[in-house]
Amino acid sequence: MSTQLSDRLREATRDERAGARPIPFIASLASGRLPLAAYAELLGQYWFIYESLELASTAMADDPMARPFVFPELFRVPALETDLRFLFGPRWQSRIHALPATTTYCTRIRSAAFGRATEYVAHHCTRYLADLSGGQWLRQAVVEAYGFRRDGFRFFVFEGIDPPLFRARYRDRLNSAPWARRQQDAFLAEVATAYRLNLDLLAELRDNWT
Repeated sequence: MSTQLSDRLREATRDERAGARPIPFIASLASGRLPLAAYAELLGQYWFIYESLELASTAMADDPMARPFVFPELFRVPALETDLRFLFGPRWQSRIHALPATTTYCTRIRSAAFGRATEYVAHHCTRYLADLSGGQWLRQAVVEAYGFRRDGFRFFVFEGIDPPLFRARYRDRLNSAPWARRQQDAFLAEVATAYRLNLDLLAELRDNWT
């Protein structure tokens, strides 16, 4: 029996997933040891990343291999803009600037995820499945740490979506994707790249704030 792609993904990212949560920057945010400005900068960097990724979703919506993984209900840019307006005020766009690691990350999305379905799905699942799993833990932590009530954490809120059910649905789509072994390998390689780019960004934020 061949191994399902979701199982290959879980195995391929075992080390990365194990190392993601103890990252000093995330741990410091979760405990409230960093100023609110550090959290605001994280969301600012995410705005650049999700803008690139969601432009890729629009570009890939008619691709038969990518289409099953285009979920407009997951789009984060509107929620990020709501949060950034709350955190920075109405001129929030003039207050955020892409860090070097963010620029590298966005460049990779633009070069890999526009036009190649497997690479698009790699970046898509790396970001959104993380948001629907560990991101929900971080949501609770920052709400408690920074005293948010209704605003400031909308990025983590997926209206009308049950995270465990959606993750299961996503895994089913991965397992039913009609990809040859070489396409699966390309997908897994790009997932590893996406994980590394995310960790590089968090490391740069750590250096800036800790």
